[in-house]
Amino acid sequence: MRMAFLITSALAILSAQTAQAQDLAAGENSFKKCLPCHAVGTEAKNKVGPVLNGLDGRKSGSIEGYSYSTANKDSGIVWDEAQFLDYIKDPRAKIKGTKMIFAGIKNEREALSLWAYLKQFGADGKPK
Repeated sequence: MRMAFLITSALAILSAQTAQAQDLAAGENSFKKCLPCHAVGTEAKNKVGPVLNGLDGRKSGSIEGYSYSTANKDSGIVWDEAQFLDYIKDPRAKIKGTKMIFAGIKNEREALSLWAYLKQFGADGKPK
């Protein structure tokens, strides 16, 4: 009985780790849509849009050296999963007056994978 419990527990942990790895891979693939305007990683620089390192917990409009719209700076958003998911499906609806021109990601699974990929990067661009 105890052995069955241990095996079941180990399989659940492996399954969760595999799902997370798949989410990160899917998120990295989804990030290709963002690459023309955004960057992540240790060598990331602002482009048409700001770098997305350290996004989880960051106040909107706060990356040094990027010229944000007033709407973005004054949005009061602190990025977390819920804010990101709401924003990424229709950025212009979430922040009226944002400079970001993007049709959005309507598929929640894809948006969740993209968030998983982005939130792994600390402010220094290194994976957490």
